[in-house]
Amino acid sequence: MKRPAIVIDQIGKRYHLGRSRHSGSFRETVGDAFSSTFRRLRGFGEVRTEAEEYWALRDVSFEIQPGEVIGLIGRNGAGKSTLLKILSRITEPTEGTARLRGRVASLLEVGTGFHQDLTGRENIYLNGSILGMKRFEIDRKFDEIVAFSEIERFIDTPVKRYSSGMYVRLAFAVAAHLEPEILLVDEVLAVGDMEFQEKCLGKMNEVVGHGRTVVFVSHNMQTIAALTRRCLVFRGGRLAIDAPTDQAVRAFIEMSLKGSGVGEPYINEEAKPDDNYIAEARVVTSEPNGLHIYGQPLKFEFVLHIGDPRGSLVFAFMIMNSMGVKVSNFWLYDRDLPFRTRKGDFRLQVEIPRCHLYKGRYSLATSITERRGDILCEHLTEICPFEMNMGAWRREEYEWNDDLCVYLEDVEWQPVVEVRSEPA
Repeated sequence: MKRPAIVIDQIGKRYHLGRSRHSGSFRETVGDAFSSTFRRLRGFGEVRTEAEEYWALRDVSFEIQPGEVIGLIGRNGAGKSTLLKILSRITEPTEGTARLRGRVASLLEVGTGFHQDLTGRENIYLNGSILGMKRFEIDRKFDEIVAFSEIERFIDTPVKRYSSGMYVRLAFAVAAHLEPEILLVDEVLAVGDMEFQEKCLGKMNEVVGHGRTVVFVSHNMQTIAALTRRCLVFRGGRLAIDAPTDQAVRAFIEMSLKGSGVGEPYINEEAKPDDNYIAEARVVTSEPNGLHIYGQPLKFEFVLHIGDPRGSLVFAFMIMNSMGVKVSNFWLYDRDLPFRTRKGDFRLQVEIPRCHLYKGRYSLATSITERRGDILCEHLTEICPFEMNMGAWRREEYEWNDDLCVYLEDVEWQPVVEVRSEPA
């Protein structure tokens, strides 16, 4: 009997929120001392020196056999990405052990493992060396990696000059082509365009077909269903369900619907004056409590906080179904948008005159980008959940259906209203 490729035994990961007594470097120590003095002089009161404990993972145990393809699913903050970082040796667990057998390649964040001052070519060889490959092995795969990434013109350019999309293309190409025995993939492919995402999924299927062990994190349940046969569902830092994919996905959706906050607006309560982010978002439905009737006008309201105006800022929002699949996408990138030249808060209002989404549960994903998606300022998912009904809106008459039967007319954008602004 083969030994497991991955063994996770009682893993826990603890973080400290706020400021701790001991900083990790001289620079942080000096910065903390200066900040504390400044806060006292400005009258902000006593500075907290004790940090609050937060367990991102607790008491997690499971095994993965060689050649298994495992999906990790759960809401934001459930602990999925923290687990992948532990498996990738990016961070160490606070308690428990993680044992991996075989060469490991990971694609967790844009540019993970790349050296900023090296070119794309040099980073391919660097990553291959880290995986324990010989130069002739990398030579054999080099042309295939470059062709897949579609960045031949920039392969000898330092990667610090790459856009996020170029990062993802090269990072995925390296991770998928250098023949790791264990491949760890977080949902970074959302940065790429649709054509490249499909190309990556095809390559993932090829990797799976060669019998390699894959651990895959995604909010897209259809992708999870297509690639995996077993799923681990995380909730609040703990492993809640370990089951075949169809059962795990069904249980996850049911868990998400309970206490899902249908009809609740999104409010960002963290003040970040110099950043660009979505401060508020809400869906105005035709019925109370976040319920909407098919064919009725559906309205969306957003407040953008712009602390760093840029001439190429673009705002977009997407409607996602309960499987995490994008069913519509709306962009606002007019040249004369006031938030491109002034700091402040700006209200956006959008209306779908006759909303023909099929019955089911939906939520929003929003983003603020620069140069039409190349540079990401903020991206939110699973906010402002609402329910579509074909006629009767009472919950007891409601039946869930995740069929992708969608038809939408053009939306109507209202003029941008300046809530508060100042010159850049």
